[in-house]
Amino acid sequence: MKIIIADDHAVVRQGYSSLLSTMLAPCDVLEASNGDQAFNLCQTDRPDIVIMDVNMQGISGVEATRRILQRDSNINILFFSMYDESPVVAQAMEAGAKGYITKSCTPEILIDAVKKVAAGQLYVEHELAMRLAVTRPEQKDQRLKDMTQREFEIFVMLAQGCSVHQISEQLFISNKTVSNYTSILKSKLQISSTAELVHLAIETGVVKVGVEIN
Repeated sequence: MKIIIADDHAVVRQGYSSLLSTMLAPCDVLEASNGDQAFNLCQTDRPDIVIMDVNMQGISGVEATRRILQRDSNINILFFSMYDESPVVAQAMEAGAKGYITKSCTPEILIDAVKKVAAGQLYVEHELAMRLAVTRPEQKDQRLKDMTQREFEIFVMLAQGCSVHQISEQLFISNKTVSNYTSILKSKLQISSTAELVHLAIETGVVKVGVEIN
């Protein structure tokens, strides 16, 4: 796996480079101290994933993401930042990133996010995903209006790629209860697969991403 870490703090870059090299061996980790360097490395080294900070000297991580994806839409970008405010997360995802996690996350979450985003999957840290959706904006789709709060929470988590076990741990309910809610959701939403659920979440704006899911 080839990884680019873009962060303007050398200690941060080197620390996470060492962590990733150890936990994802064998992998090749390249470092960029700003958005321009990240853009240039993407042109010459074609990474599997770019781990991008939001604020850096020169162009921001969000602008760098836009430029990188305008040149090559197949590059996978994961934001890794101290900022956890919903507008920042939404802006990053709308720029085309496939994932967003905070620097306060555990090493296990970082590695899981890197693996999934490098494989082209979406990944947003659970608390951030729930914060994006917590307001439950007015929906035109009656199926979403008919959800209970717990159904809506599980709907969002499923749309973000969480497994039954992950949902049960986060919400402190059993795997069987999660499976029951999943069946209820599919019936209410008139869908038969998780892929359809993800499409619906994106189409209705519950999950805000800047990429198309196939």
